[in-house]
Amino acid sequence: MTAQTLLTTTPAQVQVRPRRRFGRRGGEDRPSWRTTTVLLVCAVAVFLPLYATLTMAFKTTAQTVDGQVFSLPAPFSVDGFVEAWKLTNFPRGFAISVFVTAVTVVGTVLLASFAAYAIARNWDRSFFRWSFFYLLAAMFLPFPVLALSQVKLTGMVGLANPVGVALLHVMFQLSFSVLLFTAFIRGLPEELEESARLDGATTWMVFRHIVFPMMAPMSATVAIFAFLASWNDFMMPSLITADSTLQTLPVLQSVFQTQFSSNYNVAFASYLMAMAPAIIVYLFTQRWVMAGVTQGAIK
Repeated sequence: MTAQTLLTTTPAQVQVRPRRRFGRRGGEDRPSWRTTTVLLVCAVAVFLPLYATLTMAFKTTAQTVDGQVFSLPAPFSVDGFVEAWKLTNFPRGFAISVFVTAVTVVGTVLLASFAAYAIARNWDRSFFRWSFFYLLAAMFLPFPVLALSQVKLTGMVGLANPVGVALLHVMFQLSFSVLLFTAFIRGLPEELEESARLDGATTWMVFRHIVFPMMAPMSATVAIFAFLASWNDFMMPSLITADSTLQTLPVLQSVFQTQFSSNYNVAFASYLMAMAPAIIVYLFTQRWVMAGVTQGAIK
């Protein structure tokens, strides 16, 4: 079609072709059988171990001997929870895990947001740009690679305790958190910050009253990732904490594993109590995770 023809064509003569809907046949608004199959397989892979954990936790010791893992408890029993509560000293382990996780979440959100704001707003300066690349490179250094040096260092400075574990959790969460925050901040409009500076606001006031409130979706996402990583961590507390009475819940499961070897109902009850807080938190906050990641990716 030439340019002259396009100029003489009226709107009524223009044919609008319908948009194709990929993955659907006949325009039907329903998922294909492949998608349904993949979702069913994923659901079974997630819920089958959880179902086995629930059934074993509410059985008696005699019911676990026959090896019927997926059979329903008959009758239901909470003896496993009572014994696991006593053997693991659950209140103390739960309090220590809450302390370590709280320090990790707060420290990660604050430090990562500070660093990301400085990097995003000074991207043209080589120091801040290379600092960002340095933090990204740290993502390729997992804790097992640095375990020996970290154990020796925390012992030398007197941090072989939950405080040292929390600080290390913050350090190892910084790289990924700064990456998320930086991508989000670079999409925020700078006009609001410039207007506040014209009114006499300092950089700290701009960040505290304007930037940080707008970062709420990404802050929630970073906080949830930090919570899950800290609460479920086993290797770092087991290597760093010298006193066995100050261990977190995941480590306590390993400490009493030999005692639970014959009492599977006590073992699964202990595992269920340890992972229940993480499951509950994620179920109530998963929409914030998706919203924060999607918003940061679009912007």
